[in-house]
Amino acid sequence: MAKAVLTTKVEPTYDDLPEERYHFPHIYLGQIEKAVGDWVIYYEPRRTSGLLSSRGGRQAYFATARLLRIEHDPVLTDHYYAFVADYLEFDCPVPFKEGNYYYESGLQREDGKTSKGAFGRAVRLLPEKEYDLIVRTGFIQSLDQMVKEEDSEVVSRYETREDVALFERPIIERVVARPFRDAAFASTIKGAYHDTCAMTGLRIINGGGRAEVQAAHIQPVAHNGPDSVRNGLALSGTAHWMFDRGLVSVDDDYSILVANGRLPDAVSRLFTEDRKLILPERAEMRPHRHYLTYHRKTIFKG
Repeated sequence: MAKAVLTTKVEPTYDDLPEERYHFPHIYLGQIEKAVGDWVIYYEPRRTSGLLSSRGGRQAYFATARLLRIEHDPVLTDHYYAFVADYLEFDCPVPFKEGNYYYESGLQREDGKTSKGAFGRAVRLLPEKEYDLIVRTGFIQSLDQMVKEEDSEVVSRYETREDVALFERPIIERVVARPFRDAAFASTIKGAYHDTCAMTGLRIINGGGRAEVQAAHIQPVAHNGPDSVRNGLALSGTAHWMFDRGLVSVDDDYSILVANGRLPDAVSRLFTEDRKLILPERAEMRPHRHYLTYHRKTIFKG
């Protein structure tokens, strides 16, 4: 097994849905086969679509996932799908280089410049140490918070920092743990929506300086929904309760839908004036229609 980097665009040329699958041609089959059962990192290039004129991509690593299996594309004979699980976006996207430092050593030529040939490969194998550093950098906010919480508990039982260090867990073990995933998902969602409820426009900060807004999954985790910003909404407690119970939902044009006859008319006054979601500025952070469709068909009582 081996770690790998998979490149995908905001508007992918291939049939990608990074939270669930990665679509690729036969040329990359050998490399992706080596990563089956191991972890991959997603990278967003400069171009946001297949058009040569497109720009605006973050040129950054933005998520990690575990590669489960490969299946042949039933339509395109020379293409395949790699299916993933445990998808999780970073707190902060990690640029492919900072100053003269390249997170992927294979992208740097001997003269210190970027290797365009290596950069042009959509699938790249990744050494264990480089994977670890990218993931730690991407989750630095959530990891720092978790370390503080763990230290406060552990230090109460052990006297020295050397004792505390014995309890540091591997990065993969942290990433798959539900408490860490919940914290990372909440951090990403609240950041994308600037601590503002997408349905009401309310932004309430409590006396401790923490936002009252909550991170809601569109397709629930219990229904195999991923911890992706595109499968999430920042909602106030009341809106979150109504959304989870199918009393409200969202159309593909981001219009707010209300279940007929299930809520009093006064509830309508809670929502934004135009009955549209308040959305993140960046397109790649907005709710994906795949998950909105799931909510309407499976959960919404409209």
